[in-house]
Amino acid sequence: MKSVQGVSEADRAVTVVPAPRPSTASLISDLLDRFFVQAAMLPTFVVMLCVFGLPLAFSFYLSFTGWAPDQALFAGRFVGLANYRDLLADPVFIGALGKTFAYTAAAVATQMGLGLGIALLLNIDLPGMRYFRTALIVPMMITPIVGALCWKLLLDPSHGVLNHWIGQQIVWLGRTDTALAAVWLVGVWQSTTYVTLILLAGLRSLPSEPFEAAMIDGAGRRQAFWHVTIPLLRPYLLVALLLRTIFEFRAFDNIYAMTGGGPANATMVLSMYTYLISFVQFDFSMGAAASWLMLLMSMLICLFFIAVIRRREAL
Repeated sequence: MKSVQGVSEADRAVTVVPAPRPSTASLISDLLDRFFVQAAMLPTFVVMLCVFGLPLAFSFYLSFTGWAPDQALFAGRFVGLANYRDLLADPVFIGALGKTFAYTAAAVATQMGLGLGIALLLNIDLPGMRYFRTALIVPMMITPIVGALCWKLLLDPSHGVLNHWIGQQIVWLGRTDTALAAVWLVGVWQSTTYVTLILLAGLRSLPSEPFEAAMIDGAGRRQAFWHVTIPLLRPYLLVALLLRTIFEFRAFDNIYAMTGGGPANATMVLSMYTYLISFVQFDFSMGAAASWLMLLMSMLICLFFIAVIRRREAL
């Protein structure tokens, strides 16, 4: 009897009680909730489709036509890939492509290095450090084109403060060897704080246990930085790198306000090239093709960084 009783108790212990089946009322309620969510999102989806989707589709159509502003909306002659071939054969476009990659690489590398250094300094808990952290966002609060115009005054060859300090009259924005560097300086000044905020947030959220274990094992500050801080901070570094690469690849405000693509196309990046060919020369078909090439390159860069981030998370 005891064995039978023990078996029965064991059987009862492992018996899985089936979950109660949802009632018809709960199923109807779930369906109504889903329908309400979709119905609530529908107006936003329609607005986004009209604002972004239709112009994007029309620009894609324009990139395969020879459309002119004096023609009807869909009266452009289909030319296939002729616009793209003309772009790839245009030396100005090829030069703009090279300048875009060079400017993006230089600006992002500098912003990442300075941003990490400033974040490490601001991560130290000292009296009054919160005021420095608050002052960090001042460049981000200034409208980009306003900041660029202020820097244009600072770099003025006759009345600029920078020339007054160095004691020379240099036309920073009028020389082919200094114009792109001046634009790069303004971009670094405006966007380094963005990287700093991301990395500072990452540093403040890092756990203390790995650092304590590293100190117990005899690791110095430099070893702890390279083998503990950087690996733990890698997701934040990759996110900051992705965002800044996208933003700098399509940089426009500073260049438009300071140089307009000159002198002698020294600051002619892809965004400036697309603007000039579309809204100055009014060659909308060629401008649409340039825009789609730029979008394609941006998407490839994004996919590359996303793949790297996911691979790091999987590890």
